[in-house]
Amino acid sequence: MDNLPWDAELMRVYVGESDRLADRPLYQAITERARERGMAGVTVLRGIAGYGASSRVQREVPQGLSQDAPIIVEIVDRPDRVRALLADMTDILGGCLVTLQRVNVLAYRPERT
Repeated sequence: MDNLPWDAELMRVYVGESDRLADRPLYQAITERARERGMAGVTVLRGIAGYGASSRVQREVPQGLSQDAPIIVEIVDRPDRVRALLADMTDILGGCLVTLQRVNVLAYRPERT
C-alpha cells in the first residue's frame, strides 16, 4: 500500500445505534471484525437524523440522549479485501444497508511519534 495513489473501495454500513450483536453495539462488532482482518481504515460516524428501509425517522434528542440515532461505519481498503470482509460479515449484518464506492487513496501513512 506504499505506492500512492491506489485504487480502493469505501464500504458504508448503515445501522441504528440500538442495533446489537449479543452484548455489544453492532457498529462495534463490525469495527472489531474489520480490525481483526487488518483493514486499512475504519471510521464510525453518528448521525443527527435519518431513516432506512422502515422509513422510521431516527434522530438525536436534546442533551445527547438518543432514540436510536443513525450510525455509519466506513471501511476503506483494496477492493478484494473489502469484498472479503463483506462476505465474512453477512451473518451479522441482517437488515443493514451496505454501499460500496470506488475511491482513490491519496495519502495513507501512520502517525509519526
